[in-house]
Amino acid sequence: MEKTKFKTTLVDGIKIAYHEAGDPHKPTLLLLHGYPSSAHQYRKVFNRLADTYHLIAPDYPGFGLSDFPAPDQYEYTFDTIAKTINRFLEQLEINSYAMVMQDYGAPIGFRIAVAHPERVTAIITQNGNAYEEGIGEAWKPIKKLWANRTQENEEALLDAFSLEGLKWNYTHGTKNAELINPDCWHLDYLRMQRPHAKKVNIDLWYDYQNNLKKYPEWQAYLREHQPPVLVVWGKNDEYFPESGAEGFKKDVKNLEYHIYDTGHFAMEEFGDEIIDEIEKFMRKVV
Repeated sequence: MEKTKFKTTLVDGIKIAYHEAGDPHKPTLLLLHGYPSSAHQYRKVFNRLADTYHLIAPDYPGFGLSDFPAPDQYEYTFDTIAKTINRFLEQLEINSYAMVMQDYGAPIGFRIAVAHPERVTAIITQNGNAYEEGIGEAWKPIKKLWANRTQENEEALLDAFSLEGLKWNYTHGTKNAELINPDCWHLDYLRMQRPHAKKVNIDLWYDYQNNLKKYPEWQAYLREHQPPVLVVWGKNDEYFPESGAEGFKKDVKNLEYHIYDTGHFAMEEFGDEIIDEIEKFMRKVV
């Protein structure tokens, strides 16, 4: 059995932590995590696929075990994080990969894909959105922030960083919440107590409006380059409902589509089923 290694490397002076497993000569799966998690969210993929693929999952700056520079030392935008992760890949000389993207992994991954389409062998999206119709009800209070960034509108979001608020990300929309490991949101909660954590995450929520402006560019990338795409989507996600998954049907010819009766972190409840689909898809397209 291939064992997961927990490594770090410096990227422009920032320590990036990452999980890596498998033979680097085999096809690479780049696993890009979502909010409020880290590479930890892909532990089931590492347990199942390390013998078959080269797996690499970085923690973004401010997330997981990567460095957390203060906001006046690092600009917490999706543009900047994508540049950091792209530099990370180039430093490690990883120049060909299938992307697994969930939540924040999509705006980071699509920026990298648009910049380097020749490097992307396939896209696997688990509630990683690229369509305006995929913006769900949970964005309503954040849209108020987009319209008017006031202290009142920022404070209205603070409950999301409570233990119950973080738990909601994992358990809302699931068929059986008892199947979801509580360590997930407890770990996120501990990390959310670090200096600047709440401000940084509000900054990223505010910046998310710029992702919507880039959706047409990402859709054009899909139409022009036609990477094979696997959609594995939790349909009860209030951030990114199934309408976001449906969007990919408009632009992708080589598309596989699987919807699950669960929420935002679909792999927590349907990990075995989703990983089975990833394995079958990768065998066909890479």
